Amino acid sequence: MNTRKLGFADLHLTTIGFGTWAIGGGGWQWAWGPQDDRDSIAAIRHGLELGINWIDTAAAYGQGHAEEVVGQAIKGRRDEVIIATKCGLVWDEGSPNVYNRLTTASVRREAEASLRRLNVEAIDLYQIHWPVPDADIEQAWEAIAGLVQAGKVRYAGVSNFSVDQIKRAQAIHPVASVQPPYSLLNRGIEAELLPYCRANEIGVIAYSPMQSGLLTGKYTRERIAALPQDDWRKASNPDFQEPALSANLALIEKLRPIAARSGKTMAQLAVAWVLHRPEITAAIVGARRPGQIEETIEAANWTLSTEAYTEIDAALASVP
Repeated sequence: MNTRKLGFADLHLTTIGFGTWAIGGGGWQWAWGPQDDRDSIAAIRHGLELGINWIDTAAAYGQGHAEEVVGQAIKGRRDEVIIATKCGLVWDEGSPNVYNRLTTASVRREAEASLRRLNVEAIDLYQIHWPVPDADIEQAWEAIAGLVQAGKVRYAGVSNFSVDQIKRAQAIHPVASVQPPYSLLNRGIEAELLPYCRANEIGVIAYSPMQSGLLTGKYTRERIAALPQDDWRKASNPDFQEPALSANLALIEKLRPIAARSGKTMAQLAVAWVLHRPEITAAIVGARRPGQIEETIEAANWTLSTEAYTEIDAALASVP
């Protein structure tokens, strides 16, 4: 699989990385429903066998459980994989909810806990998950800079940051990467963030390229209604609810034949479209079973033709 250099960092990421949000399992605020750890471990290991060289996780996913699963999956294979995780969302024991905290002491505690759960000596890319509270960005970034100096973190990155917030962090310590949402249905980073990152040698790791699964083309209204009650998409994701849902499903039907003419699936088209942008270092693709990663990994080897890209633009313009 092709790799791209992550900004100024000495990390070369495969254009698809393994996302672990869903494998945190059920029972917490932003869960995707129940998940079998055996399936998760098998999916991660299969992704590595297929050539993926990095895993994206976070302390918040399953309130630490996703990191534990990743630690089990990479046991004995640490040299084969780049590990990216995040801090800034914490929880109270016994509560399903997570909340934002970016104090110096909290960031340091989170880093130590992540190192323990992942069973690694250093985190390759450590990111602030959300810039909340905004007033604490500087102290959190200083804490991460200290972790880099101590050798517990190799490179520091941010997630969901604006350009102005990135600039504030850069004044303290170099920002290796930013992780924003980016998909056919979410193009907000194109105007300002992508040009800034290109000009400042900051890597861009796109999350939700399939818009939380919606752009796989496998979700009907009936399937959405049948999602588990603790699946956050059913409860609070506006893309899975009206009025946005009808427009999203209409767009998918316009895109489906474009993918089919190339012998590809909707999921592969969605990911390949994200990777078409030269500013994008890599896209995070979640998988809960080995078969899912087999499908979407094919997008890494598909370069959209000029004709297909033009058709996709026309489809996007036709749906409000």
